[in-house]
Order: sequence, then C-alpha cells, then structure tokens
Amino acid sequence: VQLQASGGGLVQTGGSLRLSCAASGRSFSDYSMGWFRQAPGKEREFVGGLTRTTVTFYADSVKGRFTISRDSARNTVYLQMNYLKPEDTAVYYCAAGPKTAIRSTLLSPGGYNYWGQGTLVTVSS
Repeated sequence: VQLQASGGGLVQTGGSLRLSCAASGRSFSDYSMGWFRQAPGKEREFVGGLTRTTVTFYADSVKGRFTISRDSARNTVYLQMNYLKPEDTAVYYCAAGPKTAIRSTLLSPGGYNYWGQGTLVTVSS
C-alpha cells in the first residue's frame, strides 16, 4: 500500500487543520492505521491510531483535541486537529500496520510497515 499525507500548513494557536492520508494499491481497511509526528530534534511520537475495526485511540497530549476518522469510499483516513498549540508543531506522518496488530504494538513506529511522506504542521503563537 502507498500512503500520501496532505493538509499541513501554518495555523495560529487555537486554530484547526485536517490532515488526510490517501491510500492506494490496497484498501486501508486491510490495515491498522496510525498518525505520528516528529518535531525538530525529537523522536517520532504516536499521535493516534485506528484499528481495522475502527476503534480509535490517542496520545494523552492530543486527546479531546484530535479526532481520527476514515472515508472508505475515498480510501482515506483523516486527522482532524482542533485547538492547536505551538507544541503541536511537527511533521505529521500516517502509517499502516498489520490488520491483526494489537493496540500496544500500534503505539510505536515499529508497529507499522508502511509510511507516508509526512506533512508539516506549524502552529504560531
């Protein structure tokens, strides 16, 4: 499966953005999906995940502000980001992992096999 992330940009504190992750080659319903981010000088960190059965889970830092959804017809997964903060500034990546993966393995980058190219989100203060 090939993943194409888009939707990043510059937004002010408190603003919103919606990131998209379009899958091609295979249906994303064959995979567990995840969103990660990486700020300059920091390790890639988990943002949120979506199991094959559409259960979502989030990092504590974004819980209540970010929402993952999917559109099966468009073979696309979304990350809706509200109430953005400067500390949300990072390159955001979508990833696909085994459909049978358990939730704990989806919390780390090693739990995924395929990655999109990343899209930059900058939140100004």
